[in-house]
Amino acid sequence: MSAVLPDDGAAGKKLRPARTNATRQKLFDASMELIGERGAAGVTVDEIAAAAGVSKGTVYYNFGSKSDLIAQLLRYGVDILKARLLSASADPRPADDPRPAGDPGPAGGSGASGGSAGDPLLAMEAMIGQAMDFMADYPSFARLWVSENWRTPSVWQDTFAVLRTELLAVIGDAIEAVAAVYPVDAGISRGSLETAIFGACFVVGLDRVTYNPERSRDQSVAAIMASMRGYVLK
Repeated sequence: MSAVLPDDGAAGKKLRPARTNATRQKLFDASMELIGERGAAGVTVDEIAAAAGVSKGTVYYNFGSKSDLIAQLLRYGVDILKARLLSASADPRPADDPRPAGDPGPAGGSGASGGSAGDPLLAMEAMIGQAMDFMADYPSFARLWVSENWRTPSVWQDTFAVLRTELLAVIGDAIEAVAAVYPVDAGISRGSLETAIFGACFVVGLDRVTYNPERSRDQSVAAIMASMRGYVLK
């Protein structure tokens, strides 16, 4: 599944792809598919070029090396995922809710005991739902992330560290929002909770796509939310 790649300027050249023409987009799509299936080490520049329908020289012209291409591919996917998570956090209402974003609904409908617009637990649930949708839309990226993220040593270790920190920060902010409204278990490390939710989104989402397509999105979201609801004291 392709998307318009972001233009983040010269400052982020190593991690962030610049404005992309059709050739660069084809290279990204081909790389994501091949690397997601067989891992970064199992794919050559020649195969990427052939899958994209371009010459090997075109790959090097656009990205410099396979290593740089993969680093930019990782940034590409994380930017999409992060945007979805932030969107859900800002407006966690169901997709079929007719109210415009920011509308809290009937008077008294916001807050921890009211409607979704002010409930940080529902915001977290919406974020996890977006993560499940992302894994379904980009399973090859999810496979790349899971297969390469914990490999050591790794050429992309620094890249993973930066991107992982960004995603954990989004989840951490959502957890902080819950703790500001609900009584929570102080004995649970928030850092560990962030990591648990982060890892579960990738593993549960990818497992659903790969092995259990009959499992519904809502079932997957509920399983991950069990950790979050256990954090909140009754």
